[in-house]
Amino acid sequence: MTTAPVEVDLPNSDQDVRPDRPWLVIVWNDPINLMSYVTYVFQKLFGFSREKAERLMLDVHHKGRAVVSSGPRERAEHDVFRLHEYGLWATMEQSS
Repeated sequence: MTTAPVEVDLPNSDQDVRPDRPWLVIVWNDPINLMSYVTYVFQKLFGFSREKAERLMLDVHHKGRAVVSSGPRERAEHDVFRLHEYGLWATMEQSS
């Protein structure tokens, strides 16, 4: 018994089949919130260790911003909403 080659057609679709790029949640520096408060919020909302929360807070303070989470759009929107509830300036953007 011999197997004959089979011709396969490529999918004919207008749909974009590229993998989704994650959304990044960015916290920006502001002149209002204390560094200790920002560290507290990062620990409370994201469950970061004190060391990681402080490292991210220092990025916000010295670099002007830090990426605190990434993932699907819905989760990023939720994280931004929660950060706003705590008075932090946060935005989201799709990773490049």
